[in-house]
Amino acid sequence: MKTLIVYAHPEPKSLNGSLKDLAVSVLESAGHDVRVSDLYAMNWKAVVDAADFGPHASSPLNVALNSGWAFDAGELTLDVRAEQEKLLWADTIVFQFPLWWYAMPAILKGWVDRVFTYHFAYGVGEHSDVKYGERFGEGTLAGRKALLSVTAGGPESHYAARGINGPIDDLLFPIQHGILYYPGIEVLPPFVLYGTDRMTEDDYADVAKAWEQRLLTIESTEPIPYRRQNFGDYEIPSLHLKEGLEPAGRSGFGLHVDG
Repeated sequence: MKTLIVYAHPEPKSLNGSLKDLAVSVLESAGHDVRVSDLYAMNWKAVVDAADFGPHASSPLNVALNSGWAFDAGELTLDVRAEQEKLLWADTIVFQFPLWWYAMPAILKGWVDRVFTYHFAYGVGEHSDVKYGERFGEGTLAGRKALLSVTAGGPESHYAARGINGPIDDLLFPIQHGILYYPGIEVLPPFVLYGTDRMTEDDYADVAKAWEQRLLTIESTEPIPYRRQNFGDYEIPSLHLKEGLEPAGRSGFGLHVDG
């Protein structure tokens, strides 16, 4: 299996750095081909601007259209093209990052903003009265799996159904469903570590064992059963979930999980 690890933490000796290093070791020992995009080490440019699109930048700038024109012409910047090629190469993508202010670090969001361009990650497929593009279960990156490995400073109870931070599944929904499932990637249940601000070296032994087990079961783990857009669950073109499909007692983001 070919695995891309996208890693976002500024300190190599951090818990996130240790988890990234362990993932490389475990997966390579299991016979996987592993590549790493270490965004801080790469000095990744996190801000989209006209320089990303060269001669295809319009005035006024239109990020979506301009990125599509540059992608179609094969003239996106070399760093963006390299990351797109890694995504096409990979069978599985592991994202390793801390949860900062209820979201991914800015450098990782900037990686998404620049790499997931128009005509690559979105704006693909048929748009008609019966199909609203190839997305949410279809798209350029269909056939791949993704796994989020996330560290959170607060205790697990803060991220429970009645926790003050909100359920972890809701916090990660924009990433897992809105970013990864959108271009077709199947998303595995996340690996989340809580209370990491107070984690000790003794605690890490158990954490490492649990992380190794998750990594070794990637291929056999069932993805989150998000509903596919174009396969009958949604009205076209409103994209409202059809009446009668909502699970009892479920609302919000949970409506878009089948089962």
